[in-house]
Amino acid sequence: MDTTRYDYIIIGSGIAGLNTALLAAEHGSVLVVTKGRIDDCNSRYAQGGIAAAIGPGDSATLHERDTLDAGAGLCDPEAVGVLTGQGPDSIAGLIQWGVPFDTIHGQIALGREGAHSMPRILHAGGDATGMHIEDTLANRVRASEQITVLEYTHAIRVCAEEGAVSGVEVMGDGGEIATAHAHRHDSGRNGDRRVIPGSVVVVSTGGAGQLYRYTTNPEVATGDGVALAYLAGADVMDMEFYQFHPTALCLEDAPTFLLSEAMRGEGAILRNAGGEPFMSGYHPMADLAPRDVVSRAIAAEMERAGGRPAMLDISHLPPATVSSRFPTIYAECRRYGLDITREPIPVAPAAHYMMGGVRIDTWGRTNIAGLYACGEAACAAVHGANRLASNSLLDTLVFSRRLVEATLGNAPEYEAPDDEDGNLRVGLSNRAMVCATVPERGKENLQDLMWRNVGIARNGTRLLLSARILNLWQRTMPLPETAADFELRNMLVVARLIVEAALQRRESRGAHYREDFAETSEEWRRHIVLRG
Repeated sequence: MDTTRYDYIIIGSGIAGLNTALLAAEHGSVLVVTKGRIDDCNSRYAQGGIAAAIGPGDSATLHERDTLDAGAGLCDPEAVGVLTGQGPDSIAGLIQWGVPFDTIHGQIALGREGAHSMPRILHAGGDATGMHIEDTLANRVRASEQITVLEYTHAIRVCAEEGAVSGVEVMGDGGEIATAHAHRHDSGRNGDRRVIPGSVVVVSTGGAGQLYRYTTNPEVATGDGVALAYLAGADVMDMEFYQFHPTALCLEDAPTFLLSEAMRGEGAILRNAGGEPFMSGYHPMADLAPRDVVSRAIAAEMERAGGRPAMLDISHLPPATVSSRFPTIYAECRRYGLDITREPIPVAPAAHYMMGGVRIDTWGRTNIAGLYACGEAACAAVHGANRLASNSLLDTLVFSRRLVEATLGNAPEYEAPDDEDGNLRVGLSNRAMVCATVPERGKENLQDLMWRNVGIARNGTRLLLSARILNLWQRTMPLPETAADFELRNMLVVARLIVEAALQRRESRGAHYREDFAETSEEWRRHIVLRG
C-alpha cells in the first residue's frame, strides 16, 4: 500500500486526462497514471481539428443539429446541448493556455468536414491539432507542483468497496517512472504492484483501436479504462458502435496512417480503383457524407475491385495549398514515395473511435460513487451511433471541466439511471464453444478475429462464433501476472462487451451494420447497457 493519498487519481494522459488534471490541481492533489510516456495517447494523432461554433453565421444550435443528425437517433439531446453550448468557452480556455490555432488575416481559420453544415473546424499546425493541444497541456502538467505523473505504469484495478472507489492498484512495467516535478522516483520493476488510495478516480484512457488488425490508434489504445471500470462494477453503454475512419493509408509495408477528413473538406475526391468518383452514388453529401456511410461505400468499392484500395485525390488543388494545409500527411506520404500534390493516395477504412464506453451522466459521474470518466473511454451518448467529425476533442474538454465541477459539489445531485427508461440491460453471456478448432489466445489472433467478424459489416453467425471464442479465451486465461497479461485481459473484456452488444442489436444504425438486419428499426431507438 502506498501511504500517499491523492484527492484525484487520473488514469490516462490524453487531452481528457491532462485537462482534468490541470483543472483539478486548482482544488487538490492530483496523480496521473499512464502506461507509456505522458504524451503517448490517441489525442496526439487527431489531425482534423476541433469543432466549435465560433464562426460568422454559425451557432450552437446548428452544431447541435448536425451532431444529432450524425448520431442516427441515439444521441442524448441534453449531452449534445452541453457539448455544443459550452464548446466556444472551451476553445477560449485553450487559446488562453497558448494553443496555437491556425489563423488567416488574424482570424482563426475554420475548415469544414463531413456532415457539418458550416465551417467550424479549428486546426493547429495544419493537420497536427491533437499534437499541439496535447503538448500544450503536457507542458503545463509538467510545470505544476500539484500534479504527480507516474509514467510507464499500468493501472490494473480500480478499487471499489460498497459502491464507492477507494483507490487504484498499479504495476510498473520496468520503464522509467517519473513525476512531473524536478525530483524523480526510482524506476519500477516489472511486476511491482501497489495500491494508491484516492478520493476520486477518473478513467480517461482513450479508445480501444488495438482490438482491430487495422487501426489509426497507437499501441497504447487497448481499452484498459473501460475494462477496469466494468470489472469494478460500472455500467458500460453503446459498445456496439465502433467508428471506422474511411481513409487510412493503404500501402504494403506502411503503417495504417490516418488521412484526415479535413482533406475531403478542402475538396479531395474519393475515386475507385478505376479512377471514377463514386460517393455521389451513395449519399447526397457525396464525399462529405457521414463516416459510416463513406466507410461502407469504400468497402463495397474495394470488394468490387477485388480488394484493391480506393483512392483519395487532392492533386487538383494547388501544390502549395496541399503541402501547407496538410504538412504531416504530405511528409508521411513522401516517406513512402507518394507525392499527394501529384497523385492520388490509396486508402481503406480502419478502426478509429469508440462511441461507447463507461456510462456517465453529463457531469462525468458513473454508478459508482467517486468514479468518473471522460473522453473516448466514457459514454454520455453525446455521439450517439456515429460521432460527428472533430467532436471528440471538444468532448474531452467540455466534460472534463464539468467532471471537476461535480467533484466540488457544483452539480445537481446524482440520479441513478431509471430501470424503466426503455434501455436494454444485459450481462456477458457464458456461451459455450461448440466448434472443434479454436485459434490460440493472443493479441494478434484477437485483432484478426475482431477485424473479420466485428468490423464494418457484421452478421449474427460470425458474432456468435466470436462471442464463443472470446468467452473460451477469457475463461481459460491464467490469472494475469505481468503488465502484458493485464493488458490482454482488458482487451478480451472490451472485445466481449463489443460483441455482446453487437449481437443484441438486431438492426443497422450508424456505425453498427448487420448484414442480417440491414434496416434501421424504431424498436431499437434505445441504448444497450452492460452491467458490471
